[in-house]
Amino acid sequence: MNRRGLIEAGRHVAAMAVAGVLILAAPIDAQAARSGAKAEVVRGVEERAKLAQMINDQLFSYSELGFQEHETARHLTALLEKEGFSIARNVAGLPTAWTASWTNGAGGPVIAIGSDVDGIPKASQMPGIPWRQPIVEGAPGHGEGHNSGQAVNIVAALAVKEWMVRTKMPGTLLIWPGIAEELLGGKAYFVREGVFKDVDVVLFSHVASTLATAWGQPNGTGLVSVEYLFKGESAHAAHAPWRGRSALDGVMAMANGWEMWREHLRTEQRSHYVISDGGDQPNVVPPEAKIWFYLREQSFDAIAKMLERADKVADGAANMTDTTVSRRVLGAAAIQHFNRPLAQAAYANMVAVGMPKWDNDDQAFARTVQANIDAPVKAGLATKLAPLGPPPEEPKSAGSDDIGDVSWQAPTITIRYPASIPGVPAHNWAAAIAMATPIAHKGVVTGAKVMAMTMIDVLTRPKLLVDAKTYFRDVQTKDQHYVPILTQDDAPAIWMNGETMMRYKPELAKRYYDPERYETYLEQLGVTWPTLGTGPAKSQ
Repeated sequence: MNRRGLIEAGRHVAAMAVAGVLILAAPIDAQAARSGAKAEVVRGVEERAKLAQMINDQLFSYSELGFQEHETARHLTALLEKEGFSIARNVAGLPTAWTASWTNGAGGPVIAIGSDVDGIPKASQMPGIPWRQPIVEGAPGHGEGHNSGQAVNIVAALAVKEWMVRTKMPGTLLIWPGIAEELLGGKAYFVREGVFKDVDVVLFSHVASTLATAWGQPNGTGLVSVEYLFKGESAHAAHAPWRGRSALDGVMAMANGWEMWREHLRTEQRSHYVISDGGDQPNVVPPEAKIWFYLREQSFDAIAKMLERADKVADGAANMTDTTVSRRVLGAAAIQHFNRPLAQAAYANMVAVGMPKWDNDDQAFARTVQANIDAPVKAGLATKLAPLGPPPEEPKSAGSDDIGDVSWQAPTITIRYPASIPGVPAHNWAAAIAMATPIAHKGVVTGAKVMAMTMIDVLTRPKLLVDAKTYFRDVQTKDQHYVPILTQDDAPAIWMNGETMMRYKPELAKRYYDPERYETYLEQLGVTWPTLGTGPAKSQ
């Protein structure tokens, strides 16, 4: 029997294994058994709070950019291998990608648990310092908080694994990382590789400032990241410029051509670009130049049309400047659609767990940060959950996340957990301030409790699985199926960020967290909690 057959054959076992023969018990007994299981895994998470803090702080100290998450991969795979997980490395042609799987018994649901791991350029920041103070000047840092999600997932998975062994509950746990999410560079390749082929549900975690989840299509966009390479002919820019053909002219003509198109694009679209290579020096007519676009829209068809239009503008620019042009896709993200039954189950667990118990120090620090950066929110840390409402009737344009690609492979939700300070700007050094402090440590444990409880729901509620798959089949994919942006010829841009990490890694490595010597990364860095104030006085 193949893997899928084993999974299907074992489903009735999954419904019977909690507290003996759950499926034969009366509903009230099933509910009581499930409540007992959830209480057990919550205790398991609490017992691993120190491990959660260590994972969180360790990954924060690595400060690795997308496609270069080598230390992160080594640390997490070694930890999971020691815990009995089978590790696959170099997944989907990504050197820093891996999966960790563990199976108990025969059959049962396959639960994929994911979270991103990459950092942000130039976002190095001392944690626990409420003003701008890089750990290493100019270096990357966790200005999105991606150091925390795998702490949530791993601690939750270990607590559930322990319960599954004790109760002989069959099922498979599959832990995986979002590689180069900031470049939208990893998950579509996981999908193309078939990582989620036999998965029943995907539970994804992401840092936030409160507990939250959602269903349906949220605000946001899908995206294609594409770079256009123009080629011309070099020449002396003063002596005989007429002998050259400027690739930079081609790039600038494309940029100007795209600006002309903006008037005729839907207001919901977002598009932006950088000149990633403008030539070598002013006195040499540039023989090569590159322009890198993010093209964002809210449907598969609209994304494809934007890419087609950009290709036409590129061809026109090349014709105008007597250059040639080629393109390469650097990343992609599908529109997102999240599963309603799973979101409702997760939200019930959020209500049961509640927000972390912030103390006076936590709140004082958060309010100090908010005041120092002039955040739109000044009230400190959130104390209430975000409501679970219906999806917006007309989703607004916003950011992109390649969890969208995964959401079209199996019923998927994102569990957002409160490890960051409300009002800090995303993709910014300020978003790193709290990410290795008691605020993050408490938020990670809270998120892990919700994650573990939701995994228990998947394992012990056969109807939840049925409902989730019914929604996926009859609502989400009834009229729209996944349209991959990647072709078989596209390859992951694994060279990206390589030079940057090579430049900064020696200094960062001197400051990697050493949990054998220090309780926390704050202690290692000599940061007092809470540090308040506005920072050193600046000379006039």
